[in-house]
Amino acid sequence: MNLEKIMNDLEKKHPGENEYLQAVREVLESIEEVYNENPHFESANIIDRLVEPDRILTFKVCWVDDSGKVQVNLGYRVQFNNAIGPYKGGLRFHPSVNLSILKFLGFEQIFKNSLTTLPMGGAKGGSDFDPKGKSNAEIMRFCQSFMLELWKLIGPETDVPAGDIGVGGREIGFLYGMYRKLARENTGVLTGKGLNWGGSLIRPEATGFGAVYFAKEMLATKGETFKGKTVAISGFGNVAWGATIKATELGARVVTISGPDGYIYDPDGISGEKIDYLLELRASNQDIVKPYSYEFPNAQFHQGKRPWEVKCDIALPCATQNELGKEDALNLIKNGVICVAEGANMPSTPEAIEQFLEHKILFAPGKAVNAGGVATSGLEMAQNAMKLSWPIKEVDERLHEIMCSIHSACVKYGKDKEGYVNYVKGANVAGFLKVANAMLDQGVI
Repeated sequence: MNLEKIMNDLEKKHPGENEYLQAVREVLESIEEVYNENPHFESANIIDRLVEPDRILTFKVCWVDDSGKVQVNLGYRVQFNNAIGPYKGGLRFHPSVNLSILKFLGFEQIFKNSLTTLPMGGAKGGSDFDPKGKSNAEIMRFCQSFMLELWKLIGPETDVPAGDIGVGGREIGFLYGMYRKLARENTGVLTGKGLNWGGSLIRPEATGFGAVYFAKEMLATKGETFKGKTVAISGFGNVAWGATIKATELGARVVTISGPDGYIYDPDGISGEKIDYLLELRASNQDIVKPYSYEFPNAQFHQGKRPWEVKCDIALPCATQNELGKEDALNLIKNGVICVAEGANMPSTPEAIEQFLEHKILFAPGKAVNAGGVATSGLEMAQNAMKLSWPIKEVDERLHEIMCSIHSACVKYGKDKEGYVNYVKGANVAGFLKVANAMLDQGVI
């Protein structure tokens, strides 16, 4: 594999798509050794076939706001690879959405889904529509218009979208209602559905729960546990919420939460009624956490800053891509962090990851750590196919089992001679081998 030539060619074909190019480089750097050891991958040109999506749908979404004015947004669906199962990946509604971000997320999803051991391919989609400040009626009209284009591409055995940033239970409901009307069928075509019409228990919390389960396995390799540890978490969406609940259950003290406006430091720990209050803040549809410091006076609000300056044992970045840079990494290391597990998709910059690996910190990438969300989506698909609903205990046990399995795969392919586990390499190699071998088995298509 000539890595630089591949990257140069990609940059020429896709100029300015920085997030996508960053994600591809990280994977190719990790798998270079195993790729070169298997010449049949080269003869089948697996890399060139893997780094380009199978197809990209781009469409306009016209909808009418409450004042009667016609609005126009862009919609996307990136179907990346379906060698091991139907395309699977979330929909993101946020002003920052563009093709580079969706291609990066779709590419990551291939390997994340592969790691879960469930038969799911990789995809992603969304729109630059911003749900914040919109009425329920406006969101419904937008979702219905969005689905008018999307429904022709998706299906329970073809492509199964889910939620992501800006797409929660409300949006999934509106999207599913329109799909059901257009397709004239009730199927498991979307995940993250309501519990009374096909959804799975603990799906909203699953990504955060899974991240903590994975971090628990990481800590165990050093004879450590969550009990008595201080945890810094970024974000205050579903991932941060689930991670805060589960880390607290395991005996840790979560001291930070964050939004675009800054972060909250609560030395007393964020649990119980404080988590309930954060859910109220999030339900207000505003990207702010500042009011938390008014409600709980011991908490401090740090405007425009990230929580990585706080002394902690465990860091769980659960917000968005590239939120943790080199200086943040050095700060965490200086303050004695022992474990960094990415609850979000690619939240650490390459320079930050380099520091964690160089200092032999326990560090694991999002494609492994946050796979619990899509794993539970896969469990929702299984329940839908069987027309069954499993109890919380069964779903949680299956999720825990999947996260332990992902951890084992990362250790298998990422452990060096000195015993240090490079989880980035382990996750990428394990995910790649399954997909690449499936592509070989199925021929050039």
